Amino acid sequence: MALLHQADITPTKIDMLSRWAPTQPWFVGDAGGSVTNLAAYRFDDPDGQVGIETILITAGAGPVLQIPVTYRDAPLAGAETSLITTMQHSVLGERWVYDATGDPAYLAAVATAAITGGHQAELTIEIDGQMVVREPTAVVAGSGTPGGAAVTPPAVAEISIRQEPGATVVTAGTLRIIVARVLGDDDVLANQAPDSAHEVLAGTWSDQPTLRALVLVATPA
Repeated sequence: MALLHQADITPTKIDMLSRWAPTQPWFVGDAGGSVTNLAAYRFDDPDGQVGIETILITAGAGPVLQIPVTYRDAPLAGAETSLITTMQHSVLGERWVYDATGDPAYLAAVATAAITGGHQAELTIEIDGQMVVREPTAVVAGSGTPGGAAVTPPAVAEISIRQEPGATVVTAGTLRIIVARVLGDDDVLANQAPDSAHEVLAGTWSDQPTLRALVLVATPA
């Protein structure tokens, strides 16, 4: 369960992504165009310390882009190259925002969801003293078999990131995780699909009523 807060955030997520996303090698769209937040999904951090959110955006008339981010209450040692920005949250205080492909909490969460047939976290928000469930704007599910063990977060030093056209490929310990960045091209993940067995995280949102593959996770045989 992910607890949301009614809060003011500076910079806003859209402002943050408007500045950061066009600087990335996988970016496709209008660098100076309006950025639109289409949908988002979250995963739980078992330790309850890290916010894990994937935001789907467009930049101008460009395709849908997938941007997973993590929110932390302190810097993540060794992950300086993955830091996007810091933001001020009116409830939680200062937050360090990371490109989640370099954050062990995200890698463990997305791999666990794909391998164990998991789903996005249930969203709750406190309104007038009552906890209210909020409908997700994106729904995701893993292709794996329920009941499997959760993936252990890798050490930051184990994480190796490689940018490919339309995708980010992460090797983390024994895991290989491929995150589709550009969702307007059905071949992005197919071109990067590992030869070994893999599981898929796929999802839908309002503009995408049929399942679209979002992340591939390969593990050793």
